[in-house]
Amino acid sequence: MIPFHLRKPHVGDYVNGFLLAVILTVIPFATIAYTGIERGPALLMVTVFAVLQIGVHLRFFLHYSTKRVPQEVTVALAMAIFMAAVLIAGGIWVMKDLHERMMP
Repeated sequence: MIPFHLRKPHVGDYVNGFLLAVILTVIPFATIAYTGIERGPALLMVTVFAVLQIGVHLRFFLHYSTKRVPQEVTVALAMAIFMAAVLIAGGIWVMKDLHERMMP
């Protein structure tokens, strides 16, 4: 038996990743669209499902595994996560500031 991190990906891996991605998209969408959930818990739920979906994409589509990646790849992943966090936080900051300046 070949260890998982050394074998070539199969179509079944992509199908499993696709199904998980669809499920992780439909659950928060349906919950927010069809229930009267409040804003705070809704944002928390969407955030949790988004982080889970990032993990699914890394694992099933980008084939990221901590068992076989060199240290440089892990550092690059950490840098990409940091840059994404800065972009998201900056975007939210700009939108909040614009909202405060433009709304009466």
